Amino acid sequence: MVTVGEGLDKAVQGAFTRPIPKSAGAQMRYLIRQHQRSTRRVAELLGISQRTVERYVNNQIKKPRPQLAGRLEREVRARWQPQIRAKAKQTAATTAGIMIDVQARFGYTAAPGSTDDARVRHLTLALPPGHAARLFQAQEAGLTEDQLRQIAAEALGEVYFRDNGHRAHGLEVELTDLIDLEFEL
Repeated sequence: MVTVGEGLDKAVQGAFTRPIPKSAGAQMRYLIRQHQRSTRRVAELLGISQRTVERYVNNQIKKPRPQLAGRLEREVRARWQPQIRAKAKQTAATTAGIMIDVQARFGYTAAPGSTDDARVRHLTLALPPGHAARLFQAQEAGLTEDQLRQIAAEALGEVYFRDNGHRAHGLEVELTDLIDLEFEL
């Protein structure tokens, strides 16, 4: 299932200037540097033994199990190029905004006499910097996926459905079934 948090992370990763380390040994060495040279902390983080981490560092083991490979890559991506990640978020939140491409079922709460039937729509539009800042702040604050989805729905409602206050006053938008979602900085 597509999530707003993963979409935001993927968009920020698009700003990376260098690729993440490819081999399992290089990824382990990177994580060890990030955790003050502690193989114990990396082992706890990945749910493996300290000796196994040391074997990867020394290239005695080269190919991790698929489950471990996924965890390893996720942890490296989460820590890769933090300054570039922060700069990309700052730019999106202050000047550039963020592009959103979403296919979802939108539900409405509207004035009497108008339709409020939910329907699937595919929208691609630019969210202004204020909405991008709100999304990134909510993600950093650790809000749940439902809360992030609600913030995205409010942003889409404001920008697309209410046209920044020019029409459909009082229309409330809700994202019910998220089919596809992508963000781009």
